[in-house]
Amino acid sequence: MVKRATMSDIARKAGVSQATVSLVLNGVANARVAAETRARVRAIAEDLGYARRGGALRSADVPVIALLVDDVTATPFAAPFIEGARSSAFEFGALLAVFCTGNDEDTERAALDLVRGGRLLGVLYCSLVTRLISRPFVLAGVKAVLLNCHAGDGDLPSVVPADTAGGFAATELLIRAGHRRIAHIAGEGWGEAARGRTTGYKRALASHDIAFAPELLAGPAWTAITGREATLALLDLPDPPTAIFCFSDRVALGCYEALAMRGLRVPEDVSVVGFDNDDIAATLQPALTTLVLPHDEMARWAVERLVGPQGGPLRMKIGCELIERRSVGPLRGKA
Repeated sequence: MVKRATMSDIARKAGVSQATVSLVLNGVANARVAAETRARVRAIAEDLGYARRGGALRSADVPVIALLVDDVTATPFAAPFIEGARSSAFEFGALLAVFCTGNDEDTERAALDLVRGGRLLGVLYCSLVTRLISRPFVLAGVKAVLLNCHAGDGDLPSVVPADTAGGFAATELLIRAGHRRIAHIAGEGWGEAARGRTTGYKRALASHDIAFAPELLAGPAWTAITGREATLALLDLPDPPTAIFCFSDRVALGCYEALAMRGLRVPEDVSVVGFDNDDIAATLQPALTTLVLPHDEMARWAVERLVGPQGGPLRMKIGCELIERRSVGPLRGKA
């Protein structure tokens, strides 16, 4: 699938939030969005070739794609799933119906009962946290694609982020900058994303003949507070790291705080890489190098796999783009 420009791409290039891009491109009046910003967003959208293929949805019998999502509060990344699926559904002349189900089977069944009477094209079954699930009973007899989750039996198409490859890319960037004492502040071990990123970290070290040092694997950390605590513990080692790969940008925020508390500078003294491309990443000083969770692209793939030409892989992993900013520098003495 050829990657099309998304609202996330436009937002990144324009230096605004995805919500602002959505307001502008959907023609929503909002006095807080300046005319200059609107013009810049539209110009960038045109330059990137962002376009909708579908026409206006006027029919009362319009086809529907149901998105069942278990939660919208566990992470700040529900919006890219919804917007990516909505935009792609529109391109196929369909509406997206979103139901937050709390992972409750009765709620899921009731949600599907609401849309079964119409032209239901299929279901996107979405988990906000990447994970292995049991095949949902509610999907029996329904065309479905699993979004940010996968089933053990493997007979339903699924799409997840390539977290292991992302962890490898983050660590290798630090290695290529000359670092050898590279720490990883890992996420909580129950999380598939955390395990994948840690695996990528270890593989990158091994691929460059750098021995894994258990004392440099810190965490688990999920928040800025736990990221700060983990970083302080790393800095207390007899031979502290010169670079730190953080499980997430929120953890990296805490890492920055700990380094400042010890009078250390990023990247002159310690290089830092995050993950997720959270809104805070570009605003940290210095701006944080990180990787993008491709939720928008994953949702688009899921819609196309659901209603587009049949065939293709049953399980897709979509790469996490590396966004290089100013938080990585060469090892001291190797500039």
